[in-house]
Formats: sequence, structure tokens, C-alpha cells
Amino acid sequence: MDEKIIDFENIYVSYNVKPVLENINLQIKLGEHWAILGQNGSGKSTLIKLISNDLYPNTKYKFKKELFGQKIWSIFELKKNLGIITNDLHNYFSEHGNYLSAYEVILSGYYSSIGIFKHQDFTEEQYKRALEVLEFLEILDIKDKKVQHMSTGQLRRCVIGRALVHKPKAFILDEPTVGLDIKAQDSFLKIIRKLSKYSSIILVTHHFEEVFPEIDNIALIYNKTIYKQGKKEDILNSQNISKIFDSKIELACENNRYYVKNIN
Repeated sequence: MDEKIIDFENIYVSYNVKPVLENINLQIKLGEHWAILGQNGSGKSTLIKLISNDLYPNTKYKFKKELFGQKIWSIFELKKNLGIITNDLHNYFSEHGNYLSAYEVILSGYYSSIGIFKHQDFTEEQYKRALEVLEFLEILDIKDKKVQHMSTGQLRRCVIGRALVHKPKAFILDEPTVGLDIKAQDSFLKIIRKLSKYSSIILVTHHFEEVFPEIDNIALIYNKTIYKQGKKEDILNSQNISKIFDSKIELACENNRYYVKNIN
């Protein structure tokens, strides 16, 4: 049987009694690439917290919540299998880790720390792996560059590299090109496509241009639940997008890149 990264059935989440997600059913298999699309406030961030085990269902209903076939994970062990890259993590490094070099940001992934400390021991293999990650992400030339002097795109790659040291089976990327200009967006998406050859990619976003060609499945979040899900060619169209964004949107695709052609 194919291994599932995510296997959620009948999941409900509430904040202070207020429903945020309802009846979430989502199965993502290892080797698949997905985009989870929805407008701001639709519950995308809550879904990421469910996947990262920062939140748990709070419901009277019977539910199933498994990651890689397991119900219970330690956060540290989960991170070895699932790299979760959020803008909150990026911003935290920008504010509190600006004294770190690119090499140190990536090494910090072994201890899930913000920085490198004297009590942390690294093997020669780990040092070598960090260099390999820098090279894979095409940032070996900024190995010694400090976070405070990096561009947004350079730091974003470093944060990905921090997770990549573990060779995770899958990555969840939260609006990965936010804050990048057009050129940097294109460059960064090429890196994600390169990464998709080795790990499953799950994009959580409202930016259609981030849906790169290797993404083959789409889930649409609307009205606190997954409105529709399935193959990209069946789900990602003007009618469905107009529904979940409460606007009349004309979605177009050229050279395997989606964009909004018109909106009313």
C-alpha cells in the first residue's frame, strides 16, 4: 500500500468554541505534489499547525489524524520526515538570527535551534551534509554571509536548507515566494522544482503563480472545509477559484504557469 504523508478524516478544530476547520478529509501520498489554495482567513494556517502537530483536533466526533502512518510523533522526529517552511520561521531568523551565517543557519537544523551553541556537537558527516545542501540550493557562494546582509530569497533558501539536512520525505511550504520580486520568484520556484525530484512538495498558498508544473493535485479550502480536491486539471479552473475567493476570477495558464487574467 502506498505510504501516506497525510491521512486526515473528519477533523474539526475550534478556537475558543469558534469553528475554524470542519470535516477535513485529506489524503496525500508520498511522491505526490500538492497545492492547497484558499483566501486569507480560510484556515490554511490552522491546517499547517495541524500537520506540524502544533494543534490537535478538539471535537466530540470520531476522527483520524495520521502522518506517515503514525498517530503520535515527537516534534523532533517529525521534522526529520517533514520539512515545514513558514514565513513566521523566516521572519524569526531575520529578527533574532541575523548574526548567523548561511552555513550556521543550515547547521542549526540538526538541533532545531536558532543559532549554533558550544554544547552542540556536529559530526564530520553533518558538516559535509550542510555544505552539500548549500551547493544543492545554489547558495554555496554565500556560505559565510550573515543573515542581516542577505536578500529575502537567500534567507528563504537557507531556511529550506535547515530542513533539508535531514533529507525529509516531504516539504510543506507556506506562501514560499512572498516578499520576492518577479526575478527572485522565478529563481526560487526553479529551486523548489529541483527539490520536488527528491521530496514531495505541499504548497499552502493563495498565489496561483506558485503552482509549478510538477504540482499534480489541488485542494481548495473554503467555508472552513476542503471544498474540492483532486487532479490539477479537474480542480484548478475559473469556476472553482471564483467560488473560493468570492469573486469573479478568470484564471489563465501559459507555459505551465497559472495567473489571474481578469477579476471583478
